[in-house]
Amino acid sequence: MAESLSISPDELHRRYEEEAQKRIQHGVRDYIDMVDIADSDFDRDPYAEPLERDALVEESDVVIIGAGWSGLTAAAYLTDQGVTDYKIIDKAGDFGGTWYWNRYPGCQCDVEAYTYLPLLERIGYMPKQKYATAPEIFAYAQLLGRTFDMYPHALFQTSVTGLVWSEERKRWRVTTTRDDVIDARFVVICGGVLHVAKLPGIPGVYDFAGPAFHTARWNYEVTGGGPEEFMDKLGDKVVGIIGTGATAVQAVPKLAEAAKELIVFQRTPSSVSPRNQRPTTPEEWAEITAEPGWHERRMENFIEGTLGMQPEVDLIQDGWTEMFHIDPKAPARNDEEARRFEEWDDLQMQKVRQRIADTVKDPETAEKLMPWYKISCKRPCFHDEYLPTFNRDNVKLVDTDGMGVDRITPNGVVVGDTEYPVDVLIYSTGFDNTSFYSHRLGFDPIGTGGVSLSEAWAKGMYSLHGTLADGFPNLLMNQALQGGQHINIAYASTKTSEHIAWIIATALEENVVIEADRPAEDDWFNYIIQSALPYFEYFANCTPGYLSNERKEADESMSRSACYMGSAVDFKRELEKWRSTNEMPGVVKTPL
Repeated sequence: MAESLSISPDELHRRYEEEAQKRIQHGVRDYIDMVDIADSDFDRDPYAEPLERDALVEESDVVIIGAGWSGLTAAAYLTDQGVTDYKIIDKAGDFGGTWYWNRYPGCQCDVEAYTYLPLLERIGYMPKQKYATAPEIFAYAQLLGRTFDMYPHALFQTSVTGLVWSEERKRWRVTTTRDDVIDARFVVICGGVLHVAKLPGIPGVYDFAGPAFHTARWNYEVTGGGPEEFMDKLGDKVVGIIGTGATAVQAVPKLAEAAKELIVFQRTPSSVSPRNQRPTTPEEWAEITAEPGWHERRMENFIEGTLGMQPEVDLIQDGWTEMFHIDPKAPARNDEEARRFEEWDDLQMQKVRQRIADTVKDPETAEKLMPWYKISCKRPCFHDEYLPTFNRDNVKLVDTDGMGVDRITPNGVVVGDTEYPVDVLIYSTGFDNTSFYSHRLGFDPIGTGGVSLSEAWAKGMYSLHGTLADGFPNLLMNQALQGGQHINIAYASTKTSEHIAWIIATALEENVVIEADRPAEDDWFNYIIQSALPYFEYFANCTPGYLSNERKEADESMSRSACYMGSAVDFKRELEKWRSTNEMPGVVKTPL
């Protein structure tokens, strides 16, 4: 065991700010997202054979855009409501959303499967392990599609190019890359939060002469193997991977096992705590599922356990509930509680750094892997093999000291004055969740009066529940902006899908057109911002990243994109309370 790390609170926080300033002074890295380079080699779908079909010209009650958890659960809840005249459109070749694209080696969900997989109690499926692998999650998404008979409604390998409201016909005209023209009474946008992969805007990113790809478009033709199979084509290759976030933490150990040499390029290290993976036993599963309603209770227990609410019994008992037994970013009621929150934050991150010191044999490498920021500044990672990987002779860590890679050449990667030649280059650089909503969608809805969403929201988002918007009749959105959020991303999106399905079924029954009114949108924003304000101070002191919005100064537009920062369970209950009135308060209804 390494010598115990010891640092005073003042020195610790000085170090935190010093590390943050490296990123701030260097500036925010520009990114190239897949919307901008659609149909390029970086964006090609390596998993599906090209599909040929005739263009559709038809009408439908509902068009759902996106076939990840939000789209799948929207279709499931619409089916429950008796609404089965729908189409579901997705660029991918099958259901799954993020879990269609994420097939990199070692990929797993970091939230336990028993709480993460939507509608799990209804489906009756037993996950193989506490933390499901990507292939299992993708197969589960396909199972949802089969269970609710969604495949006949699906238009895969298809992207929406236009969405225009017809005031005369009271329908949305949806056009696609396959020349489809679908006139829909309602449109549900399920754009997700992790669906547009991004490349760093590094000079020379297109100049590399060898194979290069993003982790969300993993090329097994280059690496050999598969998501759970040894990559047998890398034995004589030097592989470079740019990025050390949650994806790289999982992929790096598998690459190290297969490659002749692996070079890991790091800008900011992740915090990496124990994963403690284990198989699901029939006995454990019988205990978990013994009482009806177990899934809802377990999901809510997880939310409580990660917001410092300290439930009487921790049903999850994992790294998340241990680390956030006290939630240091929660609003403190007094100075004593604020001090306790800060001490807890410091303690948890010291444990992360001590684990690195105890695991990584080379002190210099261990120091470079240590995260110097607060616990919630970046999404924590959990893995048992990542840190030991840096003890291997064929693995090299190139730390860029917060600056990032300088440029890409035909032969490799340049950091400072050193070029690192590689045979294969992999970008583990995440997803776009900060650009304007319509940009990430790849189309800009045009509502009443010919006003586009980007125009209507030029000074910030206006919505009711993050779902309905003034000026965009019969358009419903399932996304985090002005909506619910949690570590378990699937929870809030599923609850929003249930909400959306109820709204559509009710509007169809009443034969009305619906849209939010502006006073209700203002009231909702005030509700949202009151929940979010206490968290702004915490993130304002973070090292730059997507959770802290790169420490940009918040203007009105940015503030209006805040999520509901209270409990996702409270968010669900707020939606349920609204539906219980059966009157859709804050919604303008126009009879057809």
